[in-house]
Amino acid sequence: METSTSNFTHHFLIAMPSMADPHFARTLTYIAEHNDQGALGIIVNRPIDMTLAALFERIDVALEAEGFESQPVYFGGPVQTDRGFVLHRPLGEWHSTLKVNDEVGLTSSRDVLQAIAASGEPREVLVTLGYAGWTAGQLEQELMDNAWLTVPADMSIVFELPPEERLAAALQTLGVDFANLSEVAGHA
Repeated sequence: METSTSNFTHHFLIAMPSMADPHFARTLTYIAEHNDQGALGIIVNRPIDMTLAALFERIDVALEAEGFESQPVYFGGPVQTDRGFVLHRPLGEWHSTLKVNDEVGLTSSRDVLQAIAASGEPREVLVTLGYAGWTAGQLEQELMDNAWLTVPADMSIVFELPPEERLAAALQTLGVDFANLSEVAGHA
Protein backbone atom coordinates (compact mmCIF):
# COMPACT_ATOMS: atom_id res chain seq x y z
CA MET A 1 0.00 0.00 0.00
CA GLU A 2 1.21 3.49 -0.84
CA THR A 3 2.04 5.43 2.30
CA SER A 4 2.67 8.87 0.86
CA THR A 5 0.19 10.68 -1.32
CA SER A 6 1.14 13.61 -3.49
CA ASN A 7 -0.33 16.86 -2.30
CA PHE A 8 -1.25 19.23 -5.10
CA THR A 9 -2.01 22.31 -2.98
CA HIS A 10 -0.49 25.35 -4.78
CA HIS A 11 -0.26 23.47 -8.07
CA PHE A 12 -1.84 24.05 -11.44
CA LEU A 13 -3.94 21.38 -13.11
CA ILE A 14 -3.64 21.54 -16.88
CA ALA A 15 -6.59 19.92 -18.64
CA MET A 16 -5.45 17.30 -21.12
CA PRO A 17 -6.85 17.52 -24.68
CA SER A 18 -8.96 14.43 -23.94
CA MET A 19 -10.85 16.26 -21.15
CA ALA A 20 -14.47 15.54 -22.00
CA ASP A 21 -16.12 17.71 -19.32
CA PRO A 22 -16.93 21.04 -21.03
CA HIS A 23 -16.48 22.86 -17.70
CA PHE A 24 -12.79 21.94 -17.75
CA ALA A 25 -11.80 21.62 -21.42
CA ARG A 26 -8.68 23.75 -22.10
CA THR A 27 -8.59 25.05 -18.54
CA LEU A 28 -5.86 25.93 -16.12
CA THR A 29 -7.02 25.28 -12.55
CA TYR A 30 -5.26 26.48 -9.41
CA ILE A 31 -5.51 24.05 -6.49
CA ALA A 32 -5.98 25.99 -3.25
CA GLU A 33 -6.44 22.96 -1.02
CA HIS A 34 -5.79 19.24 -1.37
CA ASN A 35 -5.99 16.73 1.45
CA ASP A 36 -7.46 13.33 2.24
CA GLN A 37 -10.98 14.82 2.20
CA GLY A 38 -10.60 16.00 -1.40
CA ALA A 39 -9.50 19.08 -3.28
CA LEU A 40 -10.68 22.60 -4.01
CA GLY A 41 -9.51 24.81 -6.83
CA ILE A 42 -10.50 27.58 -9.17
CA ILE A 43 -10.21 27.83 -12.92
CA VAL A 44 -7.95 30.81 -13.68
CA ASN A 45 -8.21 31.16 -17.46
CA ARG A 46 -11.92 31.37 -18.20
CA PRO A 47 -13.19 34.97 -17.94
CA ILE A 48 -16.94 35.46 -18.11
CA ASP A 49 -18.88 38.35 -19.57
CA MET A 50 -18.74 40.42 -16.37
CA THR A 51 -16.23 42.99 -15.12
CA LEU A 52 -15.31 43.72 -11.54
CA ALA A 53 -17.12 47.05 -11.93
CA ALA A 54 -20.34 45.19 -12.77
CA LEU A 55 -19.82 42.70 -9.94
CA PHE A 56 -19.24 45.46 -7.38
CA GLU A 57 -22.35 47.23 -8.62
CA ARG A 58 -24.33 43.99 -8.28
CA ILE A 59 -23.22 43.47 -4.66
CA ASP A 60 -23.70 47.17 -3.87
CA VAL A 61 -20.06 47.99 -3.07
CA ALA A 62 -18.68 51.32 -4.33
CA LEU A 63 -15.53 50.69 -6.37
CA GLU A 64 -13.28 53.65 -5.59
CA ALA A 65 -9.84 52.10 -6.17
CA GLU A 66 -8.35 52.56 -9.64
CA GLY A 67 -7.38 49.84 -12.06
CA PHE A 68 -9.91 47.13 -11.14
CA GLU A 69 -13.06 48.19 -12.98
CA SER A 70 -12.31 46.50 -16.32
CA GLN A 71 -10.80 43.31 -14.84
CA PRO A 72 -12.91 40.30 -15.76
CA VAL A 73 -14.68 38.03 -13.32
CA TYR A 74 -13.89 34.36 -13.99
CA PHE A 75 -15.82 31.11 -14.12
CA GLY A 76 -14.07 29.43 -11.20
CA GLY A 77 -15.78 26.07 -11.56
CA PRO A 78 -19.18 24.40 -11.55
CA VAL A 79 -19.72 24.42 -7.75
CA GLN A 80 -21.55 27.32 -6.04
CA THR A 81 -21.53 29.51 -9.16
CA ASP A 82 -23.59 32.14 -7.32
CA ARG A 83 -20.76 32.71 -4.82
CA GLY A 84 -17.69 34.84 -5.28
CA PHE A 85 -14.17 33.68 -4.51
CA VAL A 86 -11.11 35.90 -4.51
CA LEU A 87 -7.66 34.44 -5.14
CA HIS A 88 -5.25 37.05 -3.85
CA ARG A 89 -1.69 37.93 -2.95
CA PRO A 90 -0.66 39.00 -0.32
CA LEU A 91 -2.51 36.75 2.12
CA GLY A 92 -3.91 39.43 4.46
CA GLU A 93 -6.44 38.95 7.25
CA TRP A 94 -10.02 38.28 6.13
CA HIS A 95 -13.07 36.67 7.71
CA SER A 96 -13.16 33.57 5.56
CA THR A 97 -9.82 32.81 3.96
CA LEU A 98 -8.36 29.51 2.95
CA LYS A 99 -4.63 30.05 3.49
CA VAL A 100 -2.83 28.35 0.62
CA ASN A 101 0.64 29.40 1.80
CA ASP A 102 2.32 32.42 3.39
CA GLU A 103 1.65 34.55 0.30
CA VAL A 104 -1.59 33.36 -1.28
CA GLY A 105 -5.16 33.07 -0.01
CA LEU A 106 -8.57 32.19 -1.39
CA THR A 107 -11.24 34.28 0.32
CA SER A 108 -14.99 33.90 0.07
CA SER A 109 -16.04 36.67 2.48
CA ARG A 110 -17.26 40.10 1.40
CA ASP A 111 -14.63 42.00 3.43
CA VAL A 112 -11.86 41.33 0.89
CA LEU A 113 -14.03 42.79 -1.90
CA GLN A 114 -14.78 45.84 0.24
CA ALA A 115 -11.04 46.34 0.84
CA ILE A 116 -10.25 46.02 -2.87
CA ALA A 117 -12.99 48.54 -3.67
CA ALA A 118 -11.91 51.06 -1.03
CA SER A 119 -8.11 50.82 -0.98
CA GLY A 120 -7.09 48.68 -3.93
CA GLU A 121 -5.57 46.10 -1.59
CA PRO A 122 -4.84 43.29 -2.04
CA ARG A 123 -3.58 44.49 -5.41
CA GLU A 124 -3.16 41.08 -7.04
CA VAL A 125 -6.58 39.47 -7.28
CA LEU A 126 -8.51 37.06 -9.43
CA VAL A 127 -12.24 37.03 -8.71
CA THR A 128 -14.33 34.01 -9.67
CA LEU A 129 -17.91 32.89 -9.45
CA GLY A 130 -17.88 29.27 -8.38
CA TYR A 131 -15.10 26.81 -7.73
CA ALA A 132 -14.01 23.31 -8.66
CA GLY A 133 -14.28 20.60 -6.05
CA TRP A 134 -13.20 16.98 -5.85
CA THR A 135 -14.31 14.41 -3.29
CA ALA A 136 -11.80 12.22 -1.43
CA GLY A 137 -9.68 10.31 -3.95
CA GLN A 138 -11.44 11.80 -6.99
CA LEU A 139 -8.57 14.07 -8.09
CA GLU A 140 -6.06 11.26 -7.61
CA GLN A 141 -8.23 9.01 -9.82
CA GLU A 142 -8.52 11.70 -12.51
CA LEU A 143 -4.73 12.12 -12.45
CA MET A 144 -4.30 8.35 -12.87
CA ASP A 145 -6.74 8.53 -15.79
CA ASN A 146 -4.52 11.18 -17.43
CA ALA A 147 -7.21 13.87 -17.29
CA TRP A 148 -4.71 16.44 -15.99
CA LEU A 149 -1.07 17.38 -16.00
CA THR A 150 0.18 18.97 -12.77
CA VAL A 151 2.84 21.58 -12.29
CA PRO A 152 3.81 23.65 -9.24
CA ALA A 153 1.93 26.94 -9.45
CA ASP A 154 3.69 30.12 -10.53
CA MET A 155 1.49 32.98 -9.38
CA SER A 156 3.01 35.40 -11.89
CA ILE A 157 1.17 33.37 -14.55
CA VAL A 158 -2.14 34.10 -12.78
CA PHE A 159 -1.53 37.71 -11.83
CA GLU A 160 0.66 39.03 -14.66
CA LEU A 161 -0.47 37.31 -17.87
CA PRO A 162 -3.72 37.78 -19.77
CA PRO A 163 -6.10 34.82 -19.33
CA GLU A 164 -5.64 33.48 -22.86
CA GLU A 165 -1.87 33.07 -22.27
CA ARG A 166 -2.02 31.33 -18.89
CA LEU A 167 -2.56 27.73 -20.05
CA ALA A 168 0.32 27.85 -22.53
CA ALA A 169 2.60 29.54 -19.97
CA ALA A 170 1.89 26.84 -17.38
CA LEU A 171 2.62 24.15 -19.97
CA GLN A 172 5.87 25.89 -20.90
CA THR A 173 7.05 25.50 -17.30
CA LEU A 174 6.97 21.77 -18.10
CA GLY A 175 8.64 22.36 -21.45
CA VAL A 176 5.50 21.34 -23.34
CA ASP A 177 3.67 23.15 -26.12
CA PHE A 178 -0.13 22.71 -26.06
CA ALA A 179 -0.11 21.94 -29.80
CA ASN A 180 2.17 18.96 -29.10
CA LEU A 181 0.15 17.67 -26.17
CA SER A 182 -1.12 14.27 -27.18
CA GLU A 183 -4.47 12.86 -26.18
CA VAL A 184 -2.72 9.64 -25.25
CA ALA A 185 0.06 11.15 -23.14
CA GLY A 186 1.17 8.81 -20.41
CA HIS A 187 -0.24 5.64 -21.98
CA ALA A 188 2.14 2.95 -23.14
